[in-house]
Amino acid sequence: MNKQDARYQQYIQILNEELKPAMGCTEPIAIAYAAAKARAVLGTMPERLLVEVSGNIIKNVKSVVVPHTGGLRGIPAAAAAGTVAGDADAELEVLSHVTEQEIAAMSAFLERTPIEVKHADTGHIFDIMITAYHGNDSAFVRIVDYHTNVVSVKRNGEALLERAITEQLDEGLTDRSCLTIEGIVDFADSVDVEDVREVLERQIEYNMAIAEEGMRHSYGANIGKTVLRGRENDINYKMRAYAAAGSDARMNGCEMPVVINSGSGNQGITTSVPVIIYAREMGKSHEELLRALCVSNLVTTHLKTGIGRLSAYCGAVSAGCGAGAGVAYLKGGRVDMIAHTVVNAVAVDSGIICDGAKASCAAKIASAVDAGLLGIAMYEDGNQFFGGDGIVKCGVENTIASVGRLARFGMQQTDKEIIQLMMEN
Repeated sequence: MNKQDARYQQYIQILNEELKPAMGCTEPIAIAYAAAKARAVLGTMPERLLVEVSGNIIKNVKSVVVPHTGGLRGIPAAAAAGTVAGDADAELEVLSHVTEQEIAAMSAFLERTPIEVKHADTGHIFDIMITAYHGNDSAFVRIVDYHTNVVSVKRNGEALLERAITEQLDEGLTDRSCLTIEGIVDFADSVDVEDVREVLERQIEYNMAIAEEGMRHSYGANIGKTVLRGRENDINYKMRAYAAAGSDARMNGCEMPVVINSGSGNQGITTSVPVIIYAREMGKSHEELLRALCVSNLVTTHLKTGIGRLSAYCGAVSAGCGAGAGVAYLKGGRVDMIAHTVVNAVAVDSGIICDGAKASCAAKIASAVDAGLLGIAMYEDGNQFFGGDGIVKCGVENTIASVGRLARFGMQQTDKEIIQLMMEN
């Protein structure tokens, strides 16, 4: 693939669109972003807030710590943080410059300000609507389908921004249908690394920093440290452990930023950290690592495209497949090995459900990375799952489409039941 190939530029653009820095779990951060915009449009501090969100937003915000809030959790905390201290121009880094005084102000705002939270069953899996009120004035902001997709801004009912919401997911982003396993490997082999260096080196820096933080200190259930205990010299365990440790920290109040993939920090960590660990432990060159990260990130995005940003299907599974694909690339594997790794991995772990962002995500990440590594080992030993084995189809692209169908359509009722169970707690 050369630079004149339209797909080359599409793949570059997809990496730039997906690998964004974010502070904290992305769903509460999206609420904070919407709240910050609503306050800016209102022009003063609100006297009350109405927060209307889809079920999957409830699921992914309910249990996670919002960064730079002094340990606050949940939807009202995310809305208060964005309102009091959010920088609306910073998008997913909306809470990156919060002061101690502002953290204290958030708690005071929560105590004195009515914040009504409603479940909005709009038909959109990802939907956030915030209305801020002060006297007779109001401001409304709506985000749909992905974390920064602001489709409506109103002040006192007057539209300042109104964009049509189409049926296509992720409106405004590069069409992901150009992604194939063969195309991804071709791109990784031929890409001018200067075209991807900045975005990938930021991913390496941010995601390894939070993984190392999770290994150094106590966060959540300490899955990373548990996985590695007694196996410090085993590279397979180290890959699993450091990926899990990044999630340990991220889900439990660590205020370090990460570079996301498919709208998720956990997926960004899972996609990248095992590949970085493997490259460093095996003495691979920096250029080889950058090319392998092209593979891991784009494979994850390819799998997630059919599934959607949020679903009942755990996103770590796709990211674990991506990590396995990146490690396979570093081992010298190309289309055949990477395709078999992906198929083998999704056949193993596709039953993992998403029940929101919380401490146990780290354990699911450890399992997903393990499935990716098992997929490689099976290929190396001449073993594989065949078309007709459960959801596996003949050919990697058909299998990826099968997984997307399962997650997007087959698990819709599962998703509703998960949300109902979580709302009962």
